[in-house]
Amino acid sequence: MKHPKEERTYVMIKPDGVRKGLIGEVIKRFEQRDLKVVAIEMFQPTRDLIHNHYPKDDAWITRLGEKTKGTYEKYGYDMMADFGTTDTAKIGPEIRKWLVDYMLSAPLVKMVIQGVHAVDVVRKIAGDTLPYKADMGTIRGDFSIDSPAMANKEKRAVMNIMHCSETPEEAEHEIKHWFGDSKTYEYKRFGVDE
Repeated sequence: MKHPKEERTYVMIKPDGVRKGLIGEVIKRFEQRDLKVVAIEMFQPTRDLIHNHYPKDDAWITRLGEKTKGTYEKYGYDMMADFGTTDTAKIGPEIRKWLVDYMLSAPLVKMVIQGVHAVDVVRKIAGDTLPYKADMGTIRGDFSIDSPAMANKEKRAVMNIMHCSETPEEAEHEIKHWFGDSKTYEYKRFGVDE
């Protein structure tokens, strides 16, 4: 069993985070909480890499459609006018396509972050995945105001600055997917690891 300080998570700064010049800010927020960046790279992903990052199973894709339908019902928007259907199984693939297109629209920054409860701490620092719900003081709460309602009206993915793994198991899977056998680095942080 690993020491709690050795927990690792996967973080990816998305196109809007790169375009807004937030790479340094994101890293700074992690390092201020005594987390370590143990691998990092800026890259332009291929369609296949992004396509394989997101689930392709029917249940996940239909859930995207169901979330969209929920947003339309909540705000009283006309789903039929915007999508030509109310069938969530048909809307889900369109939402997934927007997501893939968005992730290909600019370079990304991928990182492996390590530290005490890294998965949970990184998600706390990032804030709610829906920026309009994210608390002030989180990365998303401070630097984005996007929402599913606005994204759906503009026929695009929600721009929420970054992706971070939800569980330690997902983190290990995503680290393997995005970094393969690339080396992560071990070093001691002054005042943290001593």
